[in-house]
Amino acid sequence: MDAPEEMSLVVDSDLLVRLMQRTGSGSKVTVRELAAAAQVHPSTIGFLRTGEQRTAPLHIAQAIAKRLGVDLLVLGLPVGRSVQVPESERTESVVA
Repeated sequence: MDAPEEMSLVVDSDLLVRLMQRTGSGSKVTVRELAAAAQVHPSTIGFLRTGEQRTAPLHIAQAIAKRLGVDLLVLGLPVGRSVQVPESERTESVVA
């Protein structure tokens, strides 16, 4: 069983919009430019901006933060377990 993908929670979609208006370098970045930097479809950035989507895989959140010129923790918070359960201790759960 593969470990679940690490995710990041965008805590404030309005902050994302503001950071896109003025990045760490003082310039503006468009939805398409940010999507290209994060290697995602522009709709993903659009959904994060509106709050329709609240989480993104960690590597995408890191790419977005890098392009915006901010630390990842300014933009979002890690979600999920910080310590993975060892394979030998995992059990299968059944949802009825």
